[in-house]
Amino acid sequence: MNTMKYFFMAVVMLFAAIFCANAQEPIYGVIITGQNNHNWPVSHQAIKMTLENSRLFNLDIAVSPSHGEDMSGFSVDFCKYQLVVLDYNGGSWSSAMNAAFMDFVRGGGGVVVYHAADNAFTKWKEYNEMIALGGWGGRNESSGPYFYRKDGALQEDPSPGIGGSHGFRHEYVLSCRTASHPITEGLPTRWRHASDELYDRMRGPGGIKDLLYTAFSTLEKRGSGREEPLIFTVEYGKGRIFHIMLGHCGDSLDDNPAMQCAGFQTLLLRGSEWCATGKVTQPVPKDFPTADKVSLRPNYRSEE
Repeated sequence: MNTMKYFFMAVVMLFAAIFCANAQEPIYGVIITGQNNHNWPVSHQAIKMTLENSRLFNLDIAVSPSHGEDMSGFSVDFCKYQLVVLDYNGGSWSSAMNAAFMDFVRGGGGVVVYHAADNAFTKWKEYNEMIALGGWGGRNESSGPYFYRKDGALQEDPSPGIGGSHGFRHEYVLSCRTASHPITEGLPTRWRHASDELYDRMRGPGGIKDLLYTAFSTLEKRGSGREEPLIFTVEYGKGRIFHIMLGHCGDSLDDNPAMQCAGFQTLLLRGSEWCATGKVTQPVPKDFPTADKVSLRPNYRSEE
């Protein structure tokens, strides 16, 4: 009797050990938001829902003071986190927070630069190196050249002019430029994104490590007439940075096609995991868009 008892105990312990070995601890991160020329009260919720619904992430929210208020007391303890998601385009942080953020990235922290976060901090040299390309905020030729793709490679254009623009919101097709990267591996070479802004004429120091996706900005939509880099990675110190220019936020969580797009959510999920861990464990979802058809996730989760 005792032999059988010990046998079953051993089996239970073995299965428990296997479960613990395979269980993945959530990636602990923070979304920084609170000031933006975009609808941040909705966008940060959509980001949090998308990431946490995957059960891979556990996210805090750091909301800054309102525009024009004292920023000196706004701080984030970056040491607690593996991942920082920037949904921020507002007033300057304190010098202490700037230094802490740079230490976090240089030390190996992961950063997601989401949409208008590349409009922020025009005069912060290190931040512009982290994002590689930025727009608006008074950016011009002194911020760096324009970057666009032509003849199979990124080109630089030092012409004078504004940094950052976009035409009418519309559906457009993204083309993969680095299919072997963990973020893009297995995903379709071309996929149709839901109605969104298509950032163009972005400029900066460059420093793009892996160009993942581009899209053509058509003149008929008042774009640049060039193939624009929209999703890419940057290295800064030991840190991994994922820059995604997609995802203009709608009026509400229900009216938010660019962020409900299964392609956007998949890239956000895979890019965030890669930033934090250096790998991607997520399978290719069955609802990923095709080159001809948009796919939406109204509930900010895969239905699989």
